[in-house]
Amino acid sequence: MAAHRSGPLKQQNKAHKGGRHRGRGSAQRDGKGRLAPKSLSKKVRKELSRVDQRHRASQLRKQKKEAVLAEKRQLGSKDGPPHQVLVVPLHDRISLPEALRLLQDRDAGTVCLNEWGSNHSFMLLCPGLKHRWFFTSAKPGDLHTVLDLAKVADSILFLLDPLEGWDSTGDYCLSCLFAQGLPTYTLAIQGISGLPPKKQIDARKKLSKVVEKRFPDDKLLLLDTQQEAGMLLRQLANQKQRHLAFRDRAYLFAHHADFVPNEENNLVGTLKISGYVRGQTMNVNSLLHIIGHGDFQMKQIDAPMDPFPLNPKVIKSQKDSGMAMEICATDSVTDMEEDLKVLMKADPDRQESLQTEVIPDPMEGEQTWPTEEELREANDLLKERSKVVKKVPKGTSSYQAEWILDEDGESDGEEDEDDDVENEDFMAEESPDESSEEEEEEECETMTIGESVRDDLYDEKVDEEAEEMMLEKYKQERLEEMFPDEVDTPRDVAARIRFQKYRGLKSFRTSPWDPKENLPQDYARIFQFQNFTNTRKRVFKEIKEKDVEGAEVGWYVTLHVSEVPVSVVEHFKRGAPLAAFSLLPHEQKMSVLNMVVSRHPGNTEPVKAKEELIFHCGFRRFRASPLFSQHTAGMHSLIATGHLLSVDPDRMVIKRVVLSGHPFKIFTKMAVVRYMFFNREDVLWFKPVELRTKWGRRGHIKEPLGTHGHMKCSFDGKLKSQDTVLMNLYKRVFPKWTYDPYVPEPVPWVNSEISTVLPEMDMK
Repeated sequence: MAAHRSGPLKQQNKAHKGGRHRGRGSAQRDGKGRLAPKSLSKKVRKELSRVDQRHRASQLRKQKKEAVLAEKRQLGSKDGPPHQVLVVPLHDRISLPEALRLLQDRDAGTVCLNEWGSNHSFMLLCPGLKHRWFFTSAKPGDLHTVLDLAKVADSILFLLDPLEGWDSTGDYCLSCLFAQGLPTYTLAIQGISGLPPKKQIDARKKLSKVVEKRFPDDKLLLLDTQQEAGMLLRQLANQKQRHLAFRDRAYLFAHHADFVPNEENNLVGTLKISGYVRGQTMNVNSLLHIIGHGDFQMKQIDAPMDPFPLNPKVIKSQKDSGMAMEICATDSVTDMEEDLKVLMKADPDRQESLQTEVIPDPMEGEQTWPTEEELREANDLLKERSKVVKKVPKGTSSYQAEWILDEDGESDGEEDEDDDVENEDFMAEESPDESSEEEEEEECETMTIGESVRDDLYDEKVDEEAEEMMLEKYKQERLEEMFPDEVDTPRDVAARIRFQKYRGLKSFRTSPWDPKENLPQDYARIFQFQNFTNTRKRVFKEIKEKDVEGAEVGWYVTLHVSEVPVSVVEHFKRGAPLAAFSLLPHEQKMSVLNMVVSRHPGNTEPVKAKEELIFHCGFRRFRASPLFSQHTAGMHSLIATGHLLSVDPDRMVIKRVVLSGHPFKIFTKMAVVRYMFFNREDVLWFKPVELRTKWGRRGHIKEPLGTHGHMKCSFDGKLKSQDTVLMNLYKRVFPKWTYDPYVPEPVPWVNSEISTVLPEMDMK
């Protein structure tokens, strides 16, 4: 018996590697300090133990908590700004004077009154609570005043009706405040004590269900007695403050304003604004934005005496010796001028510039126009390239040759699918040989076909009256199924003139479009950031690391603002609030803002294109039109709310129009299309643009037929008679330069539909 022998393809198993296991410590010792390439490019982080990591995290939490508590304790204290509270009644049945009377707690401290026209405000100083409040008020119908006061208010006190909560005006006001950014708020009910005792509990339950929709998990307080007003004040003083991003800067609410006109022009002068510094330290070299009026420069900052100290000298009234209350008037400016001291003056070398636009150079990018000879040579070269050499049967006319496709395509004709099948069977029965190929070559000839072949006999076959009747019928049938951006080609204007700013794209998503191409003249005036996000991070990092010199938070100061129109102080004297925000570097420069918005559910009316709108964007309020200009007087309507997407002039907004035509005669892959154009020149002009149909076919124009706009088109498949041929044309649209920071107060509003507006896309 023969022994088994292994063949040449015997499997060879991989040998096992012996040796001890190498841990992390031995690997580090063998490495002798060498680091991986990724570790060399980054800082070596010190590894902390688990106990140290927990200790470090607890320290960070403690620091953040202490910072929040310090900011909260400073608000309303003797060293910080007064706690500013905005009182907003949300129903017509609420008595605002009665609510303000209850909040003026004479037993708790001192009340200092101040009147601006129809808006009442007062300062409440409570040494017992070690807190001071500044109360302002506004009715929901005065929407601009409510929104401006909410921009600077620390808390908002909403007054609710015990039966309905808020009416339509109050609901609209809440929508605008939520869209702008709602600070800390408190809900109070007025008038529930006037109901019968049995109905008070039911009223509070029903009201709680109504309030839950907008204010979930919020308690309802009462404001009918002096005791309830005291509890409300304690709630306002102890509640957590909400953070608004646009307040991360120095800002000031004016308690007093004075105007000193210039010697040359009485309409412009220096505006002196007095108030408490809030947010951050205010620097005199930075720019100042006054809400609704624009950007200005400051001359100097004065530091007068605080007119509302927390522990004032109390003078007892002669009429009522038991009343420990003093009514302080704000006319004590003359007494403060004696103790006035200049805190800081502007440095011209370090002061921010008011330049908002780039001064364009008309000679920049100048280029020579091509001569007539160069244009003629380019046109001749284009015609030579457009000529095609085809192999056609002998005796074929140039018109018939146009309907014959290339060798890689299928032959065109009026045969239907059944004829094609019969021809295929017939050709299958024949046996091809070499003689047939020679006969085919003898029967064929080559012909050079130009860009377009004009056949004068085509127009003789066209009935113009029938064409007009069919066109009207075609328009009526197409009205109900027309695309949203489908337009009719005008009969009195050539399509190449009407749509000369549009272009055709093979693919809207992938076709290239240079963002610097054919820009309007206004785009030479705007600033463009190479990387807006990085610039923003760098500016905030420099502000955080650098110690800013100026007026600290809580100081009572007077700002000298130069070159201010007299209309600003006139609005203030009529009762309009005056608030000023310090601007960050580059914040005054003009650029293109791209915004993402969503339509407000309360507004259902269509917004016309090119309509002028009013924008509330952060602390700014300005008038602009996204792509058009039309002044609308009267009341404003909240159209949409949203957020800023980017600051990028290169982001393109593309408008599309769709031209449509009807297939008149259909062959296998060719068709005669009409009603898209109405003259021969338009067909030649739009010949390079790709066609598509509603049923998904794609094609292009081969040539015009006659002089009435008929054209021969080829497609990638056979068309259906009910299909529609479409041509997409695109053009870039630009926002017009209509920015206007001056937005006056609207007309007073009574019970009807009201209006304001938040942004879409515009130029800042």
